Amino acid sequence: EPGSFTVISGKSGSGKSSLLRMLAGLLLPDEGKITVNGNTWFDSSNKLNLKPQQREIGFVFQDYALFPNMTLRQNLEYALKSKEDIRIVEELIELIELGDLQNQKAQFLSGGQQQRIALARALVQKPSILLLDEPLAALDVEMRHKLQAHLLKLHHEYKLTMMMVSHDKSEIIKLADRLLVLEDGAIIKDGKPKPFL
Repeated sequence: EPGSFTVISGKSGSGKSSLLRMLAGLLLPDEGKITVNGNTWFDSSNKLNLKPQQREIGFVFQDYALFPNMTLRQNLEYALKSKEDIRIVEELIELIELGDLQNQKAQFLSGGQQQRIALARALVQKPSILLLDEPLAALDVEMRHKLQAHLLKLHHEYKLTMMMVSHDKSEIIKLADRLLVLEDGAIIKDGKPKPFL
């Protein structure tokens, strides 16, 4: 659903990351159809497969995937489609509360700060869906809680449709409108998170 926050959970190897990668166009499904907001991104029967750049998605990985030799600001500006959209960079720097560090190189920032930059960079192009593959798993508990609050803030501020892989029960309850539990590549539970946890 547009504007929803869906969390995908399940045991290791159940297909969570594969599902995100298929949505992003980074992994080719054997068959089927992917339709988002009325637009078909993949349809095996019609041999249709939009490239990742055509899918209007943002993707945040667990390892941040920043350019270490670039500053915080440069990492965000790099993701811009054109220099006309520079206002979004200012807005996101303010939203992630890192304005005083915007000229620091990414490699000198903490893990939590780098993860906030990775989130902001994924939002620069205003994606129709933000995909998050266990983005907070490597962080300590205190930083996870802070970044969960940032995720919710970004979700509400931009009315984002978000899909996130997580194993953390408290995180799922705090963030998710909807929970999908996968097992062997199939959805075995789908609904509000509280009854399943």
